[in-house]
Amino acid sequence: MKVLMGFLVVAVLSASAYFYTNRGPHVPQANYRTQAIERGDIYFNVGATGTVEPEEVIDVGAQVMGRIKEIGKDPRGKSDPNFASKTLDYGSPVEEGMVLVQIDPAVYRAQRDQAQATLDRAKADLLQFQARADHSEAEWKRAQKLYVGIAASSSGTGTGTGTGTAGTPKTTYGSAISDSDYLLAKANYGAAKANVEVGKSVIAQSTSALSLAETNLGYTTITSPVSGTIIDRRVNMGQTVVANLNTPSLFLIAKDLRRMQVWASVNEADIGLVKVNTPVHFKVDAFPKDTFYGTVTQIRLNASMSQNVVTYTVVITTDNSNQRLLPYLTADVKFEIEKRHDALIVPNVALRYKPQRDRISPADRESVPQVTDENQGLIWIQEENFVRPLLVTIGLTDGSSTEVSGAGIEEGRLVVLGEKSQAASDETNNPFAPPKIPRNKQTSAGQNE
Repeated sequence: MKVLMGFLVVAVLSASAYFYTNRGPHVPQANYRTQAIERGDIYFNVGATGTVEPEEVIDVGAQVMGRIKEIGKDPRGKSDPNFASKTLDYGSPVEEGMVLVQIDPAVYRAQRDQAQATLDRAKADLLQFQARADHSEAEWKRAQKLYVGIAASSSGTGTGTGTGTAGTPKTTYGSAISDSDYLLAKANYGAAKANVEVGKSVIAQSTSALSLAETNLGYTTITSPVSGTIIDRRVNMGQTVVANLNTPSLFLIAKDLRRMQVWASVNEADIGLVKVNTPVHFKVDAFPKDTFYGTVTQIRLNASMSQNVVTYTVVITTDNSNQRLLPYLTADVKFEIEKRHDALIVPNVALRYKPQRDRISPADRESVPQVTDENQGLIWIQEENFVRPLLVTIGLTDGSSTEVSGAGIEEGRLVVLGEKSQAASDETNNPFAPPKIPRNKQTSAGQNE
């Protein structure tokens, strides 16, 4: 028994000594994340956020006040029975000259009739003034003849009483006309002529008042100024509109939804790179898988400032023949400032990777190239359990990938992006680790308990 126990003790001590002497420091094998150098197109873009807008929008308003008596019929009712009894609404197509709204014309029709009556009276008054002027003119001519005859008689025959003061003929008792009658006839004739001119002015004034009344009456019928699509309706039947300082808006009409614009807000740091005719591509959340294209047509100079950030509005014109783009969608815009075709591309993370010294190939540890120019970069190529540096020339970048060139750069070559965590590697490769239980089964097991 003692011999057996001694043998067991010797065996345990021998195993412990072997384990201790052979354990030593363990350096885990590197597990690199790599990706092949790819060949393709790369773009240098300037990003911005914008809003899809109709190319031309007309705000139809009312120029007179009154109650909405009628709203025009939806033209789609002629071909679609679903719209047969409906009035103009969101999305209704309209034609130029089509009646949109009828404001109650009763008040304005009465004003027109009143203006017409005033004009008719002014014309009648003019006729009366003209008749009085003719009568006054006849009396004035008669007074002139009588007055001149008396003057001549008193000075030629000497039978009169002589002359009055200042050489004015002095009539005798029983003469045909006196000085006061002469002057009165003259004044009456002048007043009659003035009344005729007043009558003519009143007619002109009444004519203008009638024209204004007819114009206001015409404003009660509001028609579409263009052909297009209603994108906003702001009025209802029976509503009263009041046109004072601000014209009330009734409808918002987009002239042509087949051509749209994107109004992008570009930061002042990037506006110098954007030019007219710069190509643009953008996405909208409504169609996340689709890319739309356009061209810069205008750079507006009235910059806006918000929280000390200055932005400029850049107008982009895009074709919308399929009418998929809807007004006021938010667009993620990319201005294509520069592009390269058929370039060798690596992920930006490959240029940021910096290995530990013990990961570098022993032959290169003392001669790692130094990046001395902003147009240079350093990538790492895997060689067994080590990495080897490679100095490259940097070209365009789109924020996630970069164009590279230089000796040793070829399509398909693997570049190191980083290292996988050791914990994740051990968890994956440890045969003694317990099997993973899916989250849904863990939840079910907890509920059963």
